[in-house]
Amino acid sequence: MPVFNMAGCRTDCVEKPFSIGFQKFGRFVGRHPWWFFICPLVISTALGTGFYYLEDMEANNIEDQFTPVNGPAKLERKFVEENFPLNNSVYSNQRLYTMGEFASFIAVSRDPNIFTDGAIKEILSLDKKVREIKLSRGHEQLTYEGLCARKSNKCIPNKILDIMNHYGSNIDQTELTFPFFRFGFTTIFLGYSVGGVNVSSTVIKSAKAIRLFYCLKEGNRSTTDLWLNEFLKVFPSNQSLNFITVTHSTSLSRQVEFEANTRDVIPLFSITYVIAIVFSIVSCLRFDCVRNKVWVATFGVLSAGLAVLSAFGMMLHIGVPFVMTVANSPFLILGIGVDDMFILISCWQQTNVHARVEDRLADTYKEAAISITITTLTDVLAFYIGLMTPFRSVQSFCLYTSTAILFCFLYSITFFGAFLVLNGRRENSNKHWLTCKEVPEDCPVGHSKWYDLCCVGGAYDRHTGAEEVQPMNHFFKKHYGPFLVKPWTKVCVILLYSVYLSISIYGCFQIQEGIDLRNLAADDSYVNRYYDDEKAYFYEYGPNIMVIIRGEFAYWEEKNMLDLESCVEDFKNLSFIEKDIFTSWLKSYKYYGYHTNLNLSVENVFKTNLSSFLRSYSDFKQDVNFTNNSIRASRFFIQTVNITTAIDEMNMLNNLRDTARRCSVPLLVYHPVFIYHDQYAVIVSNTVQNISVTTAVMLLISLLLIPNPLCCLWVTFSIASVIVGVTGFMALWDVNLDTISMIILVVCIGFSVDFSAHISYAFVSNKKPTANEKAVEALFHLGYPILQGALSTILGVIVLSASKNYIFRTFFKIMFLVIFFGLFHGITFIPVFLTFFDFFSSNSGNVSPQEKRALENEAMTNCQLKNIQEKAIDHDKQIYDNHTFLPDNQQLFPTQACPSVWTLTVNTHPTQSGQMCMASTVPMFRVDSQTYEVQMYTASNDAVTVNCNQNLGAGEHHCVIGNNQPPVSQECNAPFINCSDSADPVP
Repeated sequence: MPVFNMAGCRTDCVEKPFSIGFQKFGRFVGRHPWWFFICPLVISTALGTGFYYLEDMEANNIEDQFTPVNGPAKLERKFVEENFPLNNSVYSNQRLYTMGEFASFIAVSRDPNIFTDGAIKEILSLDKKVREIKLSRGHEQLTYEGLCARKSNKCIPNKILDIMNHYGSNIDQTELTFPFFRFGFTTIFLGYSVGGVNVSSTVIKSAKAIRLFYCLKEGNRSTTDLWLNEFLKVFPSNQSLNFITVTHSTSLSRQVEFEANTRDVIPLFSITYVIAIVFSIVSCLRFDCVRNKVWVATFGVLSAGLAVLSAFGMMLHIGVPFVMTVANSPFLILGIGVDDMFILISCWQQTNVHARVEDRLADTYKEAAISITITTLTDVLAFYIGLMTPFRSVQSFCLYTSTAILFCFLYSITFFGAFLVLNGRRENSNKHWLTCKEVPEDCPVGHSKWYDLCCVGGAYDRHTGAEEVQPMNHFFKKHYGPFLVKPWTKVCVILLYSVYLSISIYGCFQIQEGIDLRNLAADDSYVNRYYDDEKAYFYEYGPNIMVIIRGEFAYWEEKNMLDLESCVEDFKNLSFIEKDIFTSWLKSYKYYGYHTNLNLSVENVFKTNLSSFLRSYSDFKQDVNFTNNSIRASRFFIQTVNITTAIDEMNMLNNLRDTARRCSVPLLVYHPVFIYHDQYAVIVSNTVQNISVTTAVMLLISLLLIPNPLCCLWVTFSIASVIVGVTGFMALWDVNLDTISMIILVVCIGFSVDFSAHISYAFVSNKKPTANEKAVEALFHLGYPILQGALSTILGVIVLSASKNYIFRTFFKIMFLVIFFGLFHGITFIPVFLTFFDFFSSNSGNVSPQEKRALENEAMTNCQLKNIQEKAIDHDKQIYDNHTFLPDNQQLFPTQACPSVWTLTVNTHPTQSGQMCMASTVPMFRVDSQTYEVQMYTASNDAVTVNCNQNLGAGEHHCVIGNNQPPVSQECNAPFINCSDSADPVP
């Protein structure tokens, strides 16, 4: 039956059977450890063969993985491709629906002005080297002349070179106008070729940089790739140029450099696992050669490694694409696996060392089941919810990582649990952790402390029968916990939280959206140097945007022309549009009709003369889909300016699309770069959607598994608080909201649940009478394991901070924030807030003495039943296996009514009334110089329990609880009934 208590708002209808089920499974694993140890190794080996397909399954196409699957720009590109097919014989860069095939270099002058004789000669020399590139493919000779994009049967020229060749050394005395320069009978646009200009009345006084493009024909990718790779060899890093510095790039460079990032992460991955193993060993190190957990820690890390091997291998067998972002997953899995390992070890150490190992594992699973299950479920569901995002890179990461987390959980309760049993058997035999030879429990007389340290072991807590509590656990119970629950400390914690929340909210308003494509290459890549020069000197003129009129449109009707001209003016009035740079076939056609006396307001005249006009102007022929005497679509071009930041890109895209939607003419806007800018349209909405859905699911899981519904609200509060903190501080740490950070924000939810769930569950599960005691007890049991898990995760990702790649550095930054803030919430904010919550919900902090005694009696009664049913048989058997009876020299007393509490000294004690009372039928015996508890059963089936303290000092008392008082067990968390201090011992 589910338990529901309005005072504590407690329910365990799911938690209790779940814990019992894990207890039974733990006992089964404990009885058959070798099966559960070997099977995961075999499964991992079999699934690991999937890495054979790794190279085939790599999917690192930037457009495919880092842009929305069904982004609007992809649909717009399809429309452009169908209506305005490319014509390689009349090449026009602004009319491409892709980024094109090209090579480029930027020459930056070492002097203030690049138009000097020395700089021009070096630029012309580099241009000559590029044009002379030759390579062979079979019997075919590949040259730039044979591969270049052409117009009028000539390679597309760099007009600035024609100008420099024409004017030669006199170019610095020539009045070059900017951005348009009249050269012969043509007007040349210099906005893309000359950068860092200093103009006076449109005349260039000086310029800092020149950029050259070498455009190649579309449609022959394998051949052009060979030439582009050869182009890169023209620019060695140690090239000596006296007047200029050069940066270079190609249309392939971004993709090639992104794929090269795998070489960066492989050594980091190896270093991470070494660090994790070392940290785990140090954390689990014991100065006891039997209780040492060196091998346990090692196999715990190995368990996480096997999970990664199995999950990745299985995904590769299935055929799930392997994207670069997935390379972050092993670092994450390592942190989760090690965190679960520390929780299991902590619960194992609290079990009785004399119990059978299968019983110890059963108790371990019973205590740890909810904690590690909550963390697994929350993390897995968070990643499965991440599959809803429209980015394939995110989908692949979520699939690989969620599968690995499931394997990590399975291997923790099978492989790692089995090793705990095998290690427990060694400890039960009191064998050395390294030599596996049996060692004494006590140091023989005459041996040194070093011998005691290295060759003596098996110590345990004589009071509880559990392993000795570690110093850090004592720190949380004796120092940190009591300090945290002091009233003035709570005030300081609330103030600290207020500061944290204020900074976080401020940071949330500073965040920028979208991934900068330059960040997909390594920091020291030649591509980034090229982008830096491009941003520094050629930022003024941005992309040339297509504005497309969709479908059939009556261009000859005056009303339609007025509507279209109004829309064009709306575009020109945008702040980032250059009004004077406007390319329109319709405007030129009207000019053509005016000079040829054509009445273009008549449909027949308009259509009849359009073909002859387009034949005369080959560029415009690509702007009109004139088929079967019908204009299916047409386009004109507008020029953007001063687009320098991600915010500028986002605003440009949104304003252009909004302007097109408002127009009465059916319009759409397109540029190939919009494919990448589409992320701005969905990144925020998808992030909010994922976080909202995930948080709701986390709350549901917490309600089901944490036996306190109101406490689950604090878990939800922790999720929201950590997300706000991470988002705000990542903005202040120069991390944008993009596909990479969106993944980690989903992870953030899972980890924030991990920390808060551990502490919250420990808080509501213990039976301490006051909220402060509950908080201290929760920190005592789980403070150190949580700290270990947090430190291990941070150490697992800290090596990524040294990565040259933005993806891995971003992963480190956000994971660091998640773990740091999650840890702070888990061991500081949540324990303090829970004390207020417990006070207001159940008023446990102000329990009256009568209520407290009633609660104690109820707890003691429950513990009596539990103690009799679960402990009596095993306990009696353990005692009688090795005992020595005391001499029968006890004094017999006359029959008399004994009080409910008898107070005794070593052999005899006076009663509270001064009389002596001892049941002669109670056997007294000692084991290892300790007096042990004896349970007897009377005809009324009431237990008589003699509770004897171990290692008693002078003046301390033994207590015997009579038939009318329920027995007390130290494990039931009920208060012990102390002996009367008023009784005087008998001499």
